[in-house]
Amino acid sequence: MNKVIIDGNSLTIEDVVNVARNGYFVELSDEAKERVKKARNLVDKFVEDEKVEYGITTGFGKFADVVISKEDAKKLQRNLIVSHACAVGNEFDTEIVRAIMLLRANALAKGYSGVRLSTLQMLVDMLNRKVHPVIYEKGSLGASGDLAPLSHMVLVMIGEGEAYYNGERLSGKEALHKAGMEPIELVEKEGLALINGTQVMTAIGALAVYDAMNLLKASDIIAAMTVEALRGITDAYYHRVHEVRPQKGQLKCAKNLLKLLEGSSLTTRQGQLRVQDAYTLRCIPQIHGASKDALEYVKKVIEIEINSATDNPLIFEDEMKVVSGGNFHGQPVALAMDFLGIAMSEIANVSERRIERLVNYQLNDLPAFLTKNGGLNSGFMIAQYTAASLVSENKVLAHPASVDSIPSSANQEDHVSMGTIAARKARNIIYNVSRVLGIEYLAAAQAIDFRGNAKLGNGTEVAYKLIRKEVEHLDEDRIMYIDINKASKIVDSGLLVKEVEKAIGKLE
Repeated sequence: MNKVIIDGNSLTIEDVVNVARNGYFVELSDEAKERVKKARNLVDKFVEDEKVEYGITTGFGKFADVVISKEDAKKLQRNLIVSHACAVGNEFDTEIVRAIMLLRANALAKGYSGVRLSTLQMLVDMLNRKVHPVIYEKGSLGASGDLAPLSHMVLVMIGEGEAYYNGERLSGKEALHKAGMEPIELVEKEGLALINGTQVMTAIGALAVYDAMNLLKASDIIAAMTVEALRGITDAYYHRVHEVRPQKGQLKCAKNLLKLLEGSSLTTRQGQLRVQDAYTLRCIPQIHGASKDALEYVKKVIEIEINSATDNPLIFEDEMKVVSGGNFHGQPVALAMDFLGIAMSEIANVSERRIERLVNYQLNDLPAFLTKNGGLNSGFMIAQYTAASLVSENKVLAHPASVDSIPSSANQEDHVSMGTIAARKARNIIYNVSRVLGIEYLAAAQAIDFRGNAKLGNGTEVAYKLIRKEVEHLDEDRIMYIDINKASKIVDSGLLVKEVEKAIGKLE
């Protein structure tokens, strides 16, 4: 059985993907179980001693100064969940819901949150038995954690809300019952521990980073095909050009391009056909490389966040101490997600400009709009429109969410991150990028066909053959969205990168 063992400290982005998308089984490590028990023992002691501690024996937010009696402590936790379940909009995809549940469980497994082991185990069991709460996308400010959407997750744990089980949408209680589980009653600190964290924005972010890593490699492959189709000059990728400006991503991209194009009879040398190419060909390493560097930064932020304790207050059992802090504030993730959105928008931006160079007969020596009988056929004319539309939409989506803040909780929570909005926008941008790259992939293959039976590069030949297995050459106009969807699926599924790397080795 494929499984991931969580201990609060060693989860990887690949683990998140395997649980979220591939249904891997999840287990708690023995060390994590012990830490959770010890932290809970301290919470129980404070409750018994009626010590005033935020979120344990007090209200929340602006009500932090309201002391709650021992008799009302359990009701306080339930009230917290039902009152905070205010998310609206579309439902999150199942893969995001699963990633959210995994990350919340991993954060609790660190042993700083004070939940009972049985409560944490229930969250893990829901994952393993595929009880997927209905969680709505909108409603988080990204500080005080992702309170509203996470509350929808917890509703199911207490037998409320809704969930999917075996593809059927049911009440939370019924979904648990069919999975052989019973609702729980939350005790002191548990409601707050379950919803006060950055797990929604981080779950979206982890999957977005994984997808972006694939798309950046795919963009190098597809750009290399366009270089061949336009008989581009490879001198611009010469290693010494990039070594004198040693930006890491730039160096990686230039190396990738030469590796992909090695053996090609279509590429040219400086002065052979022209002295210089346009920027969209000549500057691929500089443009793609900058996005690669941005992604490296974002990836590090997410790798830290998925193994962090982000609720409040935190239980330091070894010091017998409870501390109110601000780890729930999503600013690190918010900035990173905005950066990711901007970086990936540029990949679509330059891809669309390469599409224009492929279809515009004034900029190349190919048939107008890559069709033999122009006028009767429109060829790739409107495919370029679609790419332009997606790029324009990305420019709107790339406006940073993190520069905004609206105070909440009667100005107690007077600066918020909007990190979940930033993460959702980045995910939408990445979808659009995959479609623009799919259109360039089709256009580059079509243009290569017009070059005759030329020898392609070692990597681009694999890419060309892969698309031609699914989509034949466009002789006459046909329904284009079908071709675009096929090409985009090859791109965003990771198949393109996988097959090319199988042939020529790992790309960077």
